[in-house]
Order: sequence, then C-alpha cells, then structure tokens
Amino acid sequence: MRIQNARVFTGGAFARGGIEFTETVTATGAGVSGGLDAEDCYLIPGLVDIHSHAAVGADASDGEPEGLERMARYYAAGGVTAWCPTTMTLTEAELTRAMRAIRDFRAPQDGARVVGVNLEGPFLSREKCGAQDPNKVRAPDEALFHRLNEASGGMARLITVAPETPGALDFIRAVSRECTVSLGHTAADYDTAMAAYEAGARHATHLYNAMPPLAHRAPGVIAAASDAGATVELISDGLHVHPSVVRLTHRLFGDKLVLISDSARCAGMPDGEYTLGGQPITLKDGKATLRGTDTIAGSAIHLMEGLRRAVRFGVPLEAAVTAATLTPARVVGKQGELGSLEQGRRADFVLLDAALNVRAVFLGGRQIAGAPLEMR
Repeated sequence: MRIQNARVFTGGAFARGGIEFTETVTATGAGVSGGLDAEDCYLIPGLVDIHSHAAVGADASDGEPEGLERMARYYAAGGVTAWCPTTMTLTEAELTRAMRAIRDFRAPQDGARVVGVNLEGPFLSREKCGAQDPNKVRAPDEALFHRLNEASGGMARLITVAPETPGALDFIRAVSRECTVSLGHTAADYDTAMAAYEAGARHATHLYNAMPPLAHRAPGVIAAASDAGATVELISDGLHVHPSVVRLTHRLFGDKLVLISDSARCAGMPDGEYTLGGQPITLKDGKATLRGTDTIAGSAIHLMEGLRRAVRFGVPLEAAVTAATLTPARVVGKQGELGSLEQGRRADFVLLDAALNVRAVFLGGRQIAGAPLEMR
C-alpha cells in the first residue's frame, strides 16, 4: 500500500513525499507516489508513551485485562501506537498481580502494543513521594525487582529509584544491566545524583516534579542529568511545568527530551472523583490532584495532546515529534522496531492535519482510526 502527498517525518525533519508499506515500512520519500492521498498532512511515526499509568477509568496497576484493553484502544485512537503500562508504589502482591496481567495481555488489532513495563516505585523517597502512597515505599531491593520482572515475563524496561535511599547505588549497579534505571521521586543532591548516574542510571522521571528544584548553588538531579547526558521525561500539560520551562528544557536537553503523558485513570473522563495507585484524586478543570490537597496526581491528557501543547509552548514540531517517538523508543530499547519510519520498522504511523489533529492512525499497516483516505 502507498500513501502520497504528505509531509513525511524522516531523519528528524519533514520532507514532501510518501510512504510505501505492508506490515512494515518498505520505502519513504519523494520517490513514493500514487495510492491514498494524505492531503498534505504531516506523516509521523506512532507515538511511544513510556510513562502512562491509566486512562478511561482503568489503571495498569489494577491487574485487569479488560482495563488494559480499554486503555490500549484509547491510546491508539489518539495516535499512541506503543506504550509501557506504568505501575505505582504498591505492595508486592498488588504489583505481582499487575505484572502478570501485563505479561499475558495481547493488544487488540485497534489497540496500542505494550512494549514493556515501567515500575515507578516502590523504591522512592517518602519525602518526595508526591501522589504515591508513602506507607508502601520500600528501600531498593534487587531480589524484589527480579521477582517482579519474572512475574512480568521479563518485560521490565524502566524503573524509578531515589538514589539517596539505603542500598540504592548497589541496586542501580545491578539492575541497570537489565533495564533502564531512572532517578525520580527523590530528594537527592547533585553529588548523589551524579554518583547514581556513574553507577548506571541514565534517565530522569518527570523532570522538575517530585525532586528538588534547580538552584544555582544546589543544582540537584536536574543539572546532574544534564551533565551525565541522561534522557529526561517531561509532562507537557502546562500544569506540571510552566510553558517557559518546557521551552528551556528543550534547549537544554535537545534530543534527550522525552515527552510523557503520566496519565491517570481520569484521562479521557469527565471531572469527578478517581483513584491513582489506591490514592483518592479529584479531577477538576483538567487538573488532577490528591483529594483535598494541591498535590498534582498524574495528568488527564493523552500524549498527543502533550505534543500539541509542547508545540504551542514553543518547542519546534520536529523536536516534539522526536521527543514522543524515537527518543522514548531508545529509552526502552525498542528503537530497532519503533519510533521512526525507516525501512523495516513496523508500519505504525499517524497523519496529522495542519492544526496537529489526528487525521488517521495506522497500526501494522492497517488503518485503525480516522476518516478513510481517498485515492488520488
């Protein structure tokens, strides 16, 4: 099959041309013509959300196959074609149940594929636990990680650790050989964070949130991530981080930037009362908070909306697309199959109109959302 008359995103830039594909991409560029008409849309890889807890009333921590299916369809319809279900700080029994459900889950044909598990906890700082349950926080435990990874069928791709906690550096040295270790939910200073990066960590969880701020005499995790060349997550909803800081972070980290949704059960739902990791939250006017507090509790956005807002805040479209596709694919070791439109990659891609609204979504070469494209 072919699609022509598009602005195709390849090599970090847009160029006029088309795409030829079966289940995988066979060709892209100006030489592809004929077939379905993209009507001058942007043609980008499917988005990869490596940090999303929940949506449409379901949560990855529930351990419910029906909820995972509902989330997968919600993500895919909006342009996320691959995701990492992200768990919270819970008991071992609760996490084991979630891991097994994710292990056994097979996405429907119109649902985003699971490409790994993101364990956001339980090895966090009580001081910076945010919307996580402080009563379930534990010191880093390599044996527990292995048990959970085994329960997931070896799908652990990302784990957040507070590096100042007892045993954290030894944990990072061991676990970083098996999955990406991220620093987050931490009160660590610069030196401690640098020691963690030197021990093998290479990522930072939702930069700025649940960590000390960047100060000129106490630069903390943020500056350490920059010095270490780490990749960093950013929630670009305009609530977690000021738009000016979104622009600044793009300039500081460049192609190390990863856009995430960090979405909670309330994403895609009306204002009301919900939960996140067992904690009660309230969604009002698009902002999710722990009930009765001002503590932000995840987001209510789809990653595609985060991309649109990042562009609206001043991040170049090309950089925003990279931050939502290829860079997150690299973080979880899936850049060989996801995140780009190179020949041989899965034919997971999205057509966006001039306002960056979704025109069509293709999964494995099949259109699963959007209006039918016409032949030209």
